[in-house]
Amino acid sequence: MNAAPDTGARAARRRDRRVYTRSRPLLFALLAAARRRPVLRLGGTVLVNGTEPYRHALTRIPLDRAAEGTTGGAARELSGGGSLFDEEGAGHRAARRAVAPDLGAAGVERLRPVWRAVMDRGLAPLATGDAVDLVPLARELAGATVRALLDVTADPADLSDAAAEVAAVAVRGHLPGPGRSRAARAAGPAAARLAALLTPAGHDDLDEHLRDEDVPGEHVPDGKPGPDGSGGVGRQAVGEAGGQVGRGAGADTGREADGETGGETDRDAGQGAGGDAGQGAGGSAGGLAGRDAERDAARRAMLAVAAVNTTVAALPRAAAWCADAGLWEQAADSRSRAALVDELLRVVAPSPLLPRVAAADADLDGCPVRAGDRLILVARHAVHADDTPPDARRPVSPAVAQLVFGAGPHACPGARLARAQLDDMLAALAPFRPSVVAARADRRAALPGWRTLTVRATALAPGPDGGSPC
Repeated sequence: MNAAPDTGARAARRRDRRVYTRSRPLLFALLAAARRRPVLRLGGTVLVNGTEPYRHALTRIPLDRAAEGTTGGAARELSGGGSLFDEEGAGHRAARRAVAPDLGAAGVERLRPVWRAVMDRGLAPLATGDAVDLVPLARELAGATVRALLDVTADPADLSDAAAEVAAVAVRGHLPGPGRSRAARAAGPAAARLAALLTPAGHDDLDEHLRDEDVPGEHVPDGKPGPDGSGGVGRQAVGEAGGQVGRGAGADTGREADGETGGETDRDAGQGAGGDAGQGAGGSAGGLAGRDAERDAARRAMLAVAAVNTTVAALPRAAAWCADAGLWEQAADSRSRAALVDELLRVVAPSPLLPRVAAADADLDGCPVRAGDRLILVARHAVHADDTPPDARRPVSPAVAQLVFGAGPHACPGARLARAQLDDMLAALAPFRPSVVAARADRRAALPGWRTLTVRATALAPGPDGGSPC
């Protein structure tokens, strides 16, 4: 697959490489040096670069989804568990069924007008020759989509900023150096902010209840350190902060069930047994409702974090590739655009590596893997993002391109949404044939991306209605 890239593709790759070298230079250098080996052991860590070993690791090797330092482990730290990323078996299947309606074909079509409206407004200056920074546009687009997806009323920009900050401090908390302690202190306030923004519409009364109620060991509203010195919610960032809504709902449900059941039984029986029965039924109902609501809050928080960060990373990088590699003709053609979308997502690989931990002994392309070994699954190498430029006329096989979204039962449920958003972004930009006039890598973001990516039209050709051609 080592196709010789043309001049435009080389220029595009040079620019795109900056999002790695400016944000994680040492990590990128290590991964680049090892990329020719399909599987490479470095002590207790196994680097996985090859396509088939990568697929095998995701689908055939038992993985500890909640291990420290993995995606699922980080999700568990941020959510207290039940966040889709750290679940297995029946719980994971139930979680995927819960999100399927919103992320399936019908759900994506329901959300499409939301992000198209943002694109129409944000890209309009291109028609008059003005420049547009695609990064804040992608942030607003992601925030508006999450707001509609999760049925909240928060400002889209605030949602995106909060989700980006939660992810950024989570990543910094797992990197060596003095930044880890600062990240631990920042995790609590960041998670609390996101949790507050993700309160479902119509739940303001629960917010008020949670602000007034003293919950030992949980969020401290004034930001003072909790018992673990972590700023209230500390390392239990997203889910415990978001899960307070669930715990509050559970407590309310329990008290309501207690009073209603106990009172009715007391009146009928004329004895104290009714009160006891009410307390038992109420406590049980309240506990179940609280746990369900807490798990739901954790999943909502992790969906928001994943959706915002991947969208903000992917869309501007894909646009830069089109501009630098001369791909706007392919983007403008509806017959080739779907293939180009897959190719661009393959090359930008928004989540370039997946940290996992083996849960059992196995063999990976001749390399022995022991239970507890850390697996670094390098998605960008597995899909040949490093040596095969995007080309809708000669795409890699769909089975390879799909690997950027994972494989097996834990494949990303938001793949359809990601493809639809990029398809619409390319359709909106293509008539203008924009070029990049300024770009600066984001050194703080959780995923490799641009802090600014400013483009200007080279062809003033708006869509047929004067707006985007979507």
